[in-house]
Amino acid sequence: MSDGIVIENGLETTTPEQILLIACGALAREILALRRLNGWDHMVLQCLPAKYHLYPEKIVDAVEATVRKHDGAFSKIFVVYADCGTGGLLQAKCAELGVEMIAGPHCYSFFEGNDAFAARGEDDITSFFLTDFLVKQFDAFVWKPMGLDRYPQLRDMLFGNYTKVVYQAQTENAALLDQAKRCAERLGLDFEYRYTGYGDLSTALHSLNRPA
Repeated sequence: MSDGIVIENGLETTTPEQILLIACGALAREILALRRLNGWDHMVLQCLPAKYHLYPEKIVDAVEATVRKHDGAFSKIFVVYADCGTGGLLQAKCAELGVEMIAGPHCYSFFEGNDAFAARGEDDITSFFLTDFLVKQFDAFVWKPMGLDRYPQLRDMLFGNYTKVVYQAQTENAALLDQAKRCAERLGLDFEYRYTGYGDLSTALHSLNRPA
């Protein structure tokens, strides 16, 4: 891609004044939107495959390899992953490597705002969360990996302890809202819509000041 932005492939020519964002591919659209909105042309995006959302044990090694590959080539490297199911291992690895990462247990928390998400506490313990990305990729990241395309009878066993789908919308999009409602219907769950925008993702990226 042009304009210094790369998704999952080799990085284009960069300069030491730039900041490298190592991010989950599921956050690519949101990061690109924030970059355009704020004119953050000093930020270069390197996304790891979004499918690691399904295999969090792969995240730590992939992040480490990417940091080591580009160490010294940028003024700063920032990891745009929360804990994401790594059980604290990603935070420990980032500390070892001397790089910062976004705070929070997962993207559902930082999209809502970590403080607001924590304040809900047990109110959300039986909620199944969707973001814009997961609404668009519901079949690829939810329905098929859980085997519901082949064994729909598994639905009640897998989702029997959930009560509702919470759609955390990053954008105000009527088509996505309708699609999210259909996802809830397919899962046999109630539906709740929350427009979160970019939450603490925006706050974290704003904190990365443009190099002098």
